[in-house]
Amino acid sequence: MLPQKTKVAALCALLFAAPIVADDRIISELSSPVSNQFWWPDQLDLSPLRDHEMRSNPYGDDFNYAEEFQNLDIEAVEKDVNELLTSSKDWWPADFGNYGPLFIRLSWHSAGTYRTIDGRGGAGGGQMRFDPLNSWPDNGNLDKARRLLWPIKQKYGRALSWSDLLVLAGTVGMKNMGFDIYGFAYGRADDWEPDFVYWGPEVEMMASYRMDKDGELIRPLGATHMGLIYVNPEGPMGKPDPMGSAKNIRTAFSRMAMDDEETVALIAGGHTFGKMHGARKPDCVGKEPAAADIEKQGQGWINTCGKGHSEDTTTSGIEGAWTQTPTKWSSLYLSNLLNLEWEQTKSPAGGIVWHPKDKSMHEAVPDAHVDGKRNPPVMTTADLAIKFDPEYRKIAERFLKNPDEYKKAFGKAWYKLTHRDMGPKARYLGNNIPKDELIWQDPIPEVDYEQITDKDIVALKQQVLATELSVPQLVRTAWAAASSHRVTDMRGGANGGRLRLEPQKSWEVNNPQELNKVLTALEKIQSDFNEKAGDKQVSMSDLIVLAGAAAIEKAAQDAGHPVDVPFEAGRADATAAQTDAESFALLEPTADAFRNYYNETTSYRPVLEMMVDKADQLGLTVPEMTVLIGGMRSLDANANGDKHGVLTDKPGTLSNDFFVNLLSMDTKWEKMDGNEALYQGSDRKSGNNKWTATPVDLIFGANAELRAVAEAYASSDSDQMFVDHFVKAWHKVMNLDRF
Repeated sequence: MLPQKTKVAALCALLFAAPIVADDRIISELSSPVSNQFWWPDQLDLSPLRDHEMRSNPYGDDFNYAEEFQNLDIEAVEKDVNELLTSSKDWWPADFGNYGPLFIRLSWHSAGTYRTIDGRGGAGGGQMRFDPLNSWPDNGNLDKARRLLWPIKQKYGRALSWSDLLVLAGTVGMKNMGFDIYGFAYGRADDWEPDFVYWGPEVEMMASYRMDKDGELIRPLGATHMGLIYVNPEGPMGKPDPMGSAKNIRTAFSRMAMDDEETVALIAGGHTFGKMHGARKPDCVGKEPAAADIEKQGQGWINTCGKGHSEDTTTSGIEGAWTQTPTKWSSLYLSNLLNLEWEQTKSPAGGIVWHPKDKSMHEAVPDAHVDGKRNPPVMTTADLAIKFDPEYRKIAERFLKNPDEYKKAFGKAWYKLTHRDMGPKARYLGNNIPKDELIWQDPIPEVDYEQITDKDIVALKQQVLATELSVPQLVRTAWAAASSHRVTDMRGGANGGRLRLEPQKSWEVNNPQELNKVLTALEKIQSDFNEKAGDKQVSMSDLIVLAGAAAIEKAAQDAGHPVDVPFEAGRADATAAQTDAESFALLEPTADAFRNYYNETTSYRPVLEMMVDKADQLGLTVPEMTVLIGGMRSLDANANGDKHGVLTDKPGTLSNDFFVNLLSMDTKWEKMDGNEALYQGSDRKSGNNKWTATPVDLIFGANAELRAVAEAYASSDSDQMFVDHFVKAWHKVMNLDRF
């Protein structure tokens, strides 16, 4: 695609009959429809709230992957993958006669896009099948790996998702090459279109303009270059600087939820297998899949030099294997790295690579394809980072001295890498799921007591409403618990009751002082009930959601619209010991438009984009986002009790007043003096001040699409529809974490 400025300049030239140089690309693009974003690039983009609609899914609304999976013969699938590993094809022969290393890279790159800050990326959905990931430089020739697996996917159909198969392939590959895996879980359902993900600000692949003024990687990104999973293997910005590479590695892997030990284990273990490819000049290699000609049928990086594969393959531009036994598990990567001295050289493709200074090692590695040929082991600048960084080196030396510890560390780190975005174990399927309770899975205890009945629910609601707690306080508390959930990685939510625990109970957006007051009152109700109820118990996580439902019912009743808010019991309360406070802290909202909260210092996008981002992480549609924000304003549920956007004379009731008053022409809006982030609404006739609002409030009158939805809720015949839609959307958010 042409850069935005190029398109605009060309259009202006055409419209005003200015002479321009004929450019076939410009003329071709200008003869096609363009989006509103083309004409008004600052317009709020709502497209993330429309992705993954069921209309894209060929299996339809009723498809349930977990149910279909029950028909899968797991042993047969894994046997087929294992047989494929050594069934080399003439169109893409296996290095060293085994596709295991290729499939390990496939699995790694499928899962390795995961980032903790916003939960995006990861293996779930099989996003590597779609652009841009399908065509990233770092994923070069992995299109061949997926084509090798296609007969297996075709054989098992809907019972085996692509996203499971992509991870399974590398895991079976490890077993084939002598590694005892820690475990494997199925359960990743496929997506049918690409995610809308902010992968970085750059407009060309391999560029890097993503450091802040302090030289740190900007949030929420996890990789250092556009089109890479982590870091440039040749070094920062292609410079052979091992210590600079160590800094980038530590940042990238920490944003994937890996500590130093897990990082060393993953790099060393992963590079035990296979080789890199840079046997020919880059100009031998054709376009990536997204840009390839139609007759290539989705394959990219077609190599026209020599065989076009095997000993002529170019992918990363770096050539060579790390170890003397590239298809067997060993500690050779560590011993080579730590015990040999390395000198910088270049691959045939021109990539920076490091060879042993000891020339006797230059025939230590068998060639991947040419019989009788021997090669030196190699390292990249990123590999040398493990040797030169003091903390990484200590771990590497310990692993080399303790091979069993190293093997266990790699197994657990690989399991974490490939399952981190799946959420709690309740979503796992299969027969090889480890029994261990791992802290990064945000474990929640099993419910081992009798659940509350409908009669109990009614009584508990009455007790909640009999306290001194207000409707806004109860609504804010329930929202604070449930809205921490992210559909991007299935973390957070009301289940587990972690709102009671650090760090969530101290988050600024949750108003810790008010939250403590609410939790104290609810804990008293819980204690009294559980003491008298015998075998029945109510968890705090259930009671928090139940209290929110009671408050909404009261608010709707007070507005003249009686409604029953659905509630299902069954949540359990986690303990502090079951909570990784450091990891869970990354779920803290820097912005929450539903509570009209925005932290300018910590938010990584403008306030309106953060609104869409939060709604997307909650899996909401445009109407659901709209009705929830309007309802939360009428309920007076802003963070810290702020009144901005509370456009009603009856705060604390559930009405459509927000939309009615926002769209009224009786009000004139202006920027507030001394505060560009706030707006003052005054009566057009009297000039008297009526309301204050934030950009999040006013966008529902300013943006044409959002205004259309707001008008539907503001109409005189829509007050009941508004309440019904709010309750439905509220119930959805309260139950996002129920699997």
